[in-house]
Amino acid sequence: MTILEIRPVMGIGEINPGDDLAGLIVDAISADGWTLEDKDVIVVTHKVVSKQEGRIAEVPDEATYRALIEDEAVRIVRRRGDLVIAQTRHGFICANAAVDRSNVAEGLALLLPVDPDRSAHRLRRLIERATGVSIAVIITDTFGRPWRRGLVDVAIGVSGIPSIVDLRGTTDAHGNELNVTEVAVVDEIAAAADLVMGKATQIPVAVVRGLDLEGAGRATDLVRPADEDLFR
Repeated sequence: MTILEIRPVMGIGEINPGDDLAGLIVDAISADGWTLEDKDVIVVTHKVVSKQEGRIAEVPDEATYRALIEDEAVRIVRRRGDLVIAQTRHGFICANAAVDRSNVAEGLALLLPVDPDRSAHRLRRLIERATGVSIAVIITDTFGRPWRRGLVDVAIGVSGIPSIVDLRGTTDAHGNELNVTEVAVVDEIAAAADLVMGKATQIPVAVVRGLDLEGAGRATDLVRPADEDLFR
């Protein structure tokens, strides 16, 4: 039986453009009296990655905010009142093209990283170089879900871990062959890590320990191709 440990990384503080995010994560873990181990998964909210990469826009009024959403979207899926469901350049379907005015000063908004998978890979390499251990990195954002109320964190950037565990061709406990089961394991990790990070606690990083997943993937592996979309 797999037993997981999820630890929040405390004391990182406010992130500014150009900050050494990898170094801040490593230093915060060390200051808390523990160290990273091989196969740890570092889960990071995109907000600190976007801040570090300077993905911050000025939105002095509602019209500018709405224009920014249109600029970040490649396709508007639905509109209802002030809510816009849009497809981003990355292929993600989310509210307001993921343009977010939370956890920033008034008059500012955060955008997604230009390439979250590349951001995850860069952060992973810097942390591995600083610590000498082999880890994985998942960058997350908060998405709603069709036909279900409530929000969950999902993976938008991945490095060093498979995005999907494909169980097709295996059998269940009764000997039935699984034909369609693909587990979005990085989304499961993202949602679990959010339980210790929260939405308003200023804890943007957590470490998940106890997983043993071989292989590598990208968050873009999770985007369903248009020809498989039954609702488009």
